[in-house]
Amino acid sequence: MSSGSEDDKPLAKVNGHASAPTISKADDRAMDAADSKVHMAPVGVSIRNGPVDQDRMDVDSSVSGQAKRKSRTSIDQSINYKDDSSDDEAPLAKRSKTQHKQPDSDSDDEPIAKKNGARLPPSAKNTDMDVDSDDDEPLGKIAAKKANIEKEAAKEAKSIRAGTKAKKPAAKKAVKDESSDDEPLAKPTKRQVNGTAAKKTNGVKKEESDSDVPIAKRAKKAPAAKPAAKPAAKPAAKAATKAAPKGKVAAVKKSVKEESKDITDEDDEEEEYKWWEESAKKEDDSIKWTTLEHNGVIFPEDYQRLPKDVKLLYDGTPVELDIEAEEAATFFGFMLNSTVNVENPTFQKNFFRDFKEILDRTGGAKDKNGKKVDIKEFEKLDFSQLWAYKDAQTKAKNARSSAEKKAEKAERDKRDAPYLYCKWDGRKEKVGNPRVEIPGLFRGRGDHPKTGCIKKRVLPEQITINIGKEAKVPEPPAGHKWKAVQHDNKATWLAMWQENINGHYKYVMLAANSTVKGKADFKKFEKARELKKYIDRIRADYTKDLKSEVMADRQRATAMYLIDKFALRAGNEKDTENEAETVGCCSLKYEHVTLREPNTVIFDFLGKDSIRFYNEFTVDRQVFKNLKMFKKPPKEDGDDIFDRLTTTQLNKHLSSYMPGLTAKVFRTYNASYTMSKLLQELKVTNATVHEKVKLYNDCNRQVAILCNHKRTVGASHEQQMKKLVEQIKGLRYQKWRTKMMMLDLDPKLKKKKGAAYFELDEDLTEEWVKSHQEFLVEDQKAKINKKFEKDNEKRIADGEKPLPASELKERLKAASELEAKFKKENKTKKVEAEGKGPSVEKLEAALEKLDQRIKNLELQSADREGNKEVALGTSKINYIDPRLTVVFSAKFNVPIEKFFSKTLREKFKWAIESVGNDSTWEF
Repeated sequence: MSSGSEDDKPLAKVNGHASAPTISKADDRAMDAADSKVHMAPVGVSIRNGPVDQDRMDVDSSVSGQAKRKSRTSIDQSINYKDDSSDDEAPLAKRSKTQHKQPDSDSDDEPIAKKNGARLPPSAKNTDMDVDSDDDEPLGKIAAKKANIEKEAAKEAKSIRAGTKAKKPAAKKAVKDESSDDEPLAKPTKRQVNGTAAKKTNGVKKEESDSDVPIAKRAKKAPAAKPAAKPAAKPAAKAATKAAPKGKVAAVKKSVKEESKDITDEDDEEEEYKWWEESAKKEDDSIKWTTLEHNGVIFPEDYQRLPKDVKLLYDGTPVELDIEAEEAATFFGFMLNSTVNVENPTFQKNFFRDFKEILDRTGGAKDKNGKKVDIKEFEKLDFSQLWAYKDAQTKAKNARSSAEKKAEKAERDKRDAPYLYCKWDGRKEKVGNPRVEIPGLFRGRGDHPKTGCIKKRVLPEQITINIGKEAKVPEPPAGHKWKAVQHDNKATWLAMWQENINGHYKYVMLAANSTVKGKADFKKFEKARELKKYIDRIRADYTKDLKSEVMADRQRATAMYLIDKFALRAGNEKDTENEAETVGCCSLKYEHVTLREPNTVIFDFLGKDSIRFYNEFTVDRQVFKNLKMFKKPPKEDGDDIFDRLTTTQLNKHLSSYMPGLTAKVFRTYNASYTMSKLLQELKVTNATVHEKVKLYNDCNRQVAILCNHKRTVGASHEQQMKKLVEQIKGLRYQKWRTKMMMLDLDPKLKKKKGAAYFELDEDLTEEWVKSHQEFLVEDQKAKINKKFEKDNEKRIADGEKPLPASELKERLKAASELEAKFKKENKTKKVEAEGKGPSVEKLEAALEKLDQRIKNLELQSADREGNKEVALGTSKINYIDPRLTVVFSAKFNVPIEKFFSKTLREKFKWAIESVGNDSTWEF
């Protein structure tokens, strides 16, 4: 499909050598003549995910101007620095154990919208943020499966259009040239939802909830309309507001406010607001709320000075510091156990620079006699006393009794309770995270250039509060005031501040299970469903344009191919001076792409959140030739591959097919549509729940592979697998003991069932058996001790005397008896029958249960091994329509708890309740 008029075609990006505006037929013929005759690998799959082999990196010299490209270290060895300091309760030294995060949270590294080159706070319109089968299967088989699914998608698209007679929207009318790539470009009509006259929804303006959405510029503010009040949980308040004449609405709101109780005192049994059941859509969808009340934010506790005998040392000398400098020193000293950070030269350099600035501003460091100590070299700083103090504090905290920990938690919960909920149009809604970030050291994600910088304490004077006009403004801490208070009912955040590291804005938003976030998710998946109608035309058009004579069109078609086939993110322009140099498809540079004949493309770049993206793809030969052309000399390192294409231009082109269509919708569509087809192909008969769960995960795994949702093998994977193997061996040993008990009751069974039936498995060696017996004895002792402690805590809480030590000694006799029993069994090679009234029938029933437990663990082990390099969570939570999971659960009678945790069940309540037990729903 043509991209439109010549005016819409982008000029080449001004950053080095540019591609020619057109491609001559002679150039095309020359490239065709150079085609390799060797066998090409299956098209459309990732064939590798790891480091670049030096001996496999041969590149056409006519493309790169060099014989080989220097390889990088393995992705398994790359260091990822993650800023996880949003947890107010977590120690600064602790990092998240995994780089994979609940995808619905907003990235710390997303850019803020810019105006005239300056960093400005977002306008009212810029503040609506969304939260946003086997690995060993032959590549040809996976590629064929992917090709078949695409053929089915084309047939379905034609069928939908034939059934609904939907007209393709005009190409340019609803599009503004200055629009950002992440704002809805036009509103879909009622008939454009899945090709049917679907119910309208009153969702949020920003329709996508992917976590890779930047805070972007919005369209101009819509004229003030008569806002229709959202259905409220309190019928009286809702009815009063809705029914009031135009001139009396404010008075009614005021009355409702005066009569309302504190947010946290609201009746928990209030009627639930099921927005997904609404039949009417709000007239002005940009208005998010009519009334909004909340209690502000939770600030971190003030810093407490170190004991006098705990000092930072410089060149062996203990130094006295101002309270601000001392706190900054603890940021580094308290995380000495996190060697991946503190041993990173960039982390050290950035910390020391910021630490020096604080020292200079606060009077510097002094020795015990008050003499100034000039701190010049980081290497001479000794933080060991700070770490020893922190480590001792942590151990003491962990050693407290359960009663003390519970009491502290209860006190903290009571203190935080007023901030955890707000009243949104009269409804009680949960706040996502009302805590202001604690000061500390910025970790960043991936190889972030600012890792180690000091994150300063956020003061009330930096925070803007967003609240209803008639609501009471929360009081700031004593002696402080808010930066500003605004009443923007087109924004969904409650509070906002700007952090000092990257100048990004941080927001207090509603929780993932809130109405606003639920609607955003719903609209995201509905838009992906709508894409079903147009996908065949889009693919046919970009396939045709892969051979276009216009360079801009050919580059756009090639980018669309990569985004559609391999789930690459589109990428956004960045202020590289202030941002980590991360890229996406449209912003790929010469050095990020390596070509290997006949049709392998190797990508190696820092992607979203500075996480390294390394992968090899087999592509269509025409795409390979195009990339070869886009890298043609005199292009070199630093030059753009797609120098005549921007993300905005690409999304404007996509919107000509479907209102609001952007590049990121393809990720959701491809994952959901593929999962839908795989689940439809399943044939489940006489399977257990565990087997059904594994079938679902197998489908999810194929989606992750086909959609390129890969990950590195977790550091704990091998340990987890060993633990599972030990559990399975332990159950097999238990089976052998049970059989021996049967033999103890009826020795004739040996002749009846055969001696082999009672043999111990070959891999359960004598050495392993003794080791396992020791483990069982120690495990029983640990359980007895734990039970004794709990019983004592309960007695103390009830005002009773604790149990004496003699009671524990008596209880531990059971472990000693078990140890003696094992010694006797090892000596006699016989096992006495256990339990009350033991019988052969009871023991055979026990064997059946053990067999089922072993089978379940083997399924779990195979599942975990298959998932080690595939990010199932990314697909299931962010890209696969949750209604598909609900349908699977209903169709095969598997509890939804097997797929969604409690948090996810709350987040996807709209999907669970809207589908219910309807196993016929289709994506």
